[in-house]
Amino acid sequence: MNTIIISVISVTVIGIICAIALSAASKLMYVKVDERIANLQESLPGVNCGACGYPGCAGYAAALLSGECKKTNLCTPGGPDVVLKISAILGVTAEALEQKAAVVHCNGDFNAQQKKMNYFGIQSCAAAKQLFGGESSCAFGCLSYGDCQIACPSNAICMTSGLARVTPGLCTGCSLCVKACPNNLIIMMDSRVPIIIACKNIEKGAVTRKKCSSGCIACGKCVRECPQTAITLENNLAVINYDKCNGCGNCIKTCATRCITSPLIRI
Repeated sequence: MNTIIISVISVTVIGIICAIALSAASKLMYVKVDERIANLQESLPGVNCGACGYPGCAGYAAALLSGECKKTNLCTPGGPDVVLKISAILGVTAEALEQKAAVVHCNGDFNAQQKKMNYFGIQSCAAAKQLFGGESSCAFGCLSYGDCQIACPSNAICMTSGLARVTPGLCTGCSLCVKACPNNLIIMMDSRVPIIIACKNIEKGAVTRKKCSSGCIACGKCVRECPQTAITLENNLAVINYDKCNGCGNCIKTCATRCITSPLIRI
């Protein structure tokens, strides 16, 4: 009986000592957490898309609070409301939202591209890419299986005649489609951009023409017709300097292959 009582007392004493030690340790090792971090994370949409340049919403919130990032307008999916909430929490002036939208740099639909084989594997761009770069002769174009469409949470992308097309008004700029495209054809751009080069083929014009009738053939007509000298040829591909471009549309009219277009009409 005495043995049982001694055992109970011993365990009780050990428990009390451990409780005191843990209590002391919690006070000595306590790290004060800024309550604003929770408020910032709650204000962000939780999409964790990385459009802000940080690893998820928690990463962006931490960067804002630490001072690593001072821009409160990087959350494109959240919209202006999120910018206002973040600015209020941090006690800073709200900045204008950097509105961006996805742009597909390809105009080669089924009518334009030439096939090099018939693909019967997994109906996925990522899978088709692994088999000789896909069934299209152009290794730079849209693979046509809609991985970007599946990844888009706002239904802003649809596949039309084997080509991904973005509805700018529905795009929230989350950039999930950018990560989903194995050919890196989708780029987040300022939603006000008036003109794009819908091609990324850097092969010589004669080679490009054989593979896709809508590809850039580096003929130079757009360069010559641009009154703002905003277009140059780099690696057999037309490139627009948006600091000079005023959206006059001369290049769209003169492009022989229709690879220069407006993202606003590609719906």
